[in-house]
Amino acid sequence: AAAEGIPDFSGGTRLGEVLRAFTDRWGQRGMARGAVVVIFSDGWERGSTELLAAQVQRLGRLARRLVWVNPHKGKDGYLPVQTGVVAVLPHVDAFVAGHSLATLEQLLEVIRDA
Repeated sequence: AAAEGIPDFSGGTRLGEVLRAFTDRWGQRGMARGAVVVIFSDGWERGSTELLAAQVQRLGRLARRLVWVNPHKGKDGYLPVQTGVVAVLPHVDAFVAGHSLATLEQLLEVIRDA
């Protein structure tokens, strides 16, 4: 019932568009500049992967460190083949798992060491 009101429910995100809006608003002189930015996403992009890559690259230039947390990365047999993940990997400083409390503790170490 609730899923009927959400056009992209269980079908990926439009993260490129969202990151563009975020960076336009918070980029150059906002909170993204010099920050450790953490993105939680499985990489299933519904929008343009070219836009996603460009916006992650843009955000990465502004941020002190850009960390991508993928909930599937820690699963046995996982390969980063989703088009969104493939597009962003060259532009992130760290690509970490986010499927358990233990991996989130490791994320805190990555942030602390940034």
